[in-house]
Amino acid sequence: MKKISVTLLLSFTLNFQFSILLADEGMWLPFLIGEKTYLEMVKKGLKLTKEQIYSANKSSLKDAVIIFGGGCTGEIVSNQGLIFTNHHCGYDAIAKVSTVEHNYLKNGFWAKNFNEEIHVPGLTVQFLERIKDVTDKVNNELKNVNTDNILQELSKILNQLAQSELTENEKNTNCEARIVPMFSGNQYILFVYKKYKDVRLVGTPSESLGKYGGDTDNWEWPRHTADFSIFRVYADKNGQPADYSPNNVPLTPKYVIPISIKGIQQNSYAMTIGFPGTTNRFETSYGVQLKTSIENPGIVELRDIRLKNMMEQMKKSDAFKLKLASYYARVANYWKFFDGENKQLLKYKVYEQKQKEEQQFTQWAKQNNKTEYINLMNEFEKCYANWAPYAKAKIYFQEGVLGTQLFSYAYRMLSLIHSSKDDILKNKDKYMELVKELNKEIDIPSDTKNASALLQKYKQDISQEFVPKPVYEKILKDISMTGQNQSSDNAYESFVQFIYQNSILLKEDAFAKWLENPEKSVIEKDPAMELVNAFYQIYSLKILPEFNKFQNCNYLLQQRYQKG
Repeated sequence: MKKISVTLLLSFTLNFQFSILLADEGMWLPFLIGEKTYLEMVKKGLKLTKEQIYSANKSSLKDAVIIFGGGCTGEIVSNQGLIFTNHHCGYDAIAKVSTVEHNYLKNGFWAKNFNEEIHVPGLTVQFLERIKDVTDKVNNELKNVNTDNILQELSKILNQLAQSELTENEKNTNCEARIVPMFSGNQYILFVYKKYKDVRLVGTPSESLGKYGGDTDNWEWPRHTADFSIFRVYADKNGQPADYSPNNVPLTPKYVIPISIKGIQQNSYAMTIGFPGTTNRFETSYGVQLKTSIENPGIVELRDIRLKNMMEQMKKSDAFKLKLASYYARVANYWKFFDGENKQLLKYKVYEQKQKEEQQFTQWAKQNNKTEYINLMNEFEKCYANWAPYAKAKIYFQEGVLGTQLFSYAYRMLSLIHSSKDDILKNKDKYMELVKELNKEIDIPSDTKNASALLQKYKQDISQEFVPKPVYEKILKDISMTGQNQSSDNAYESFVQFIYQNSILLKEDAFAKWLENPEKSVIEKDPAMELVNAFYQIYSLKILPEFNKFQNCNYLLQQRYQKG
């Protein structure tokens, strides 16, 4: 089967994703498909015009391809707003509306009419309204920006410019604008989306079909799973986005993707259009080496600890499995990705391939007197060498310390420690909502096991300059006070148990009462907040500044490399 991928959105990232493309494959923004590429697609069997794929003024294929939830792709397949998406994309939504008594995740669900469809709180879909190249405008704003803080300043500029590009009508109809850097800032594209907030579950196969093969089947071919789920988007009577209401009606879309049941033949033309994962095909050998030696192994090892403890708990009952299902799936999804990525990068000797490409690039620069590129690889080498000593500590802070539900929520609420009493009172609803969310989602038995194991792992593997001594002095003190019979494992477990038993974040009523008159000393001395803050102080003072330097350096070098 011939395959050409057309993407509606490619977001900038420093992550590298390895893939092999055949000569007749490619990936493009639909409004930037050139005549030569389009004619090649026609030669392969495409029967659509360019305007039928993407049109700024008429309905086209892009109007039926949506962002589902946080970043998945969905397709509109009926004139009553019916959506097809992957089962793993709908997994979180299905789990959210399931209970032990009505376990749609385990047993599946099929609505027989509109009234049986189930609203999913918080689930949204976004329709692409328009795309615009704003490269010149962004570059004009960047003229006087200090390159030492290029990414921080760029973020501000892109946000401000994106908002200024929205029309009054777009502002009044729940539209959002985002400007995305392409090719490391050699091009900037504006995307305007309309977000709908009333999305309902229509149908899903049972988990035994929809998640058959787990994340292995999700990432590897051939696939054997029934990886689909069905939803419907609703709007108000005028077809505009609206909060959930029984009075809302199925959305009448601008365009519907027709479904054929004729089947396919060998060498049939195939084209995908959607919102794929991000990629950096121009990653250097230095980036590949960092990934394969530090980043990916660290992420995989730390997530492996978390997954084993969660699975042990999930096997105990359907109630535990349902409670942890969505969280487990999120952790497992990219555990498999990073594990597979590392194996493939090593198997196909991508590091060595990149070195050859870079040697050829430098040779080309010298032969053609391209002075701005001659020493580029040496600059990359220095940039990565400066960052490498901090990379592992960053991974362990994000995936280890913040790898538990309690500590990750404590991190999200660290502003409580640094905010005034008046600011806390102004934002008390936000903080209360976070605590409610934490207590609804957390499974304390598996979370405490993860906290104990991950804190030990951090101490064992990370350089002492990045270890908060007061935290570990408390644990060592517990060992010495209890005598030689107290093992290190037990000391960590006792330390963690104390935190979970005494943190106000795990006591909704007590937290709500504290919010009425928030005394700072209470939250400053909360054991969960105190622990996370101790790690964060080291992260923010020693690691984050170096990471920001690295990001700025790598971004500017990548910009030159991709331009060359």
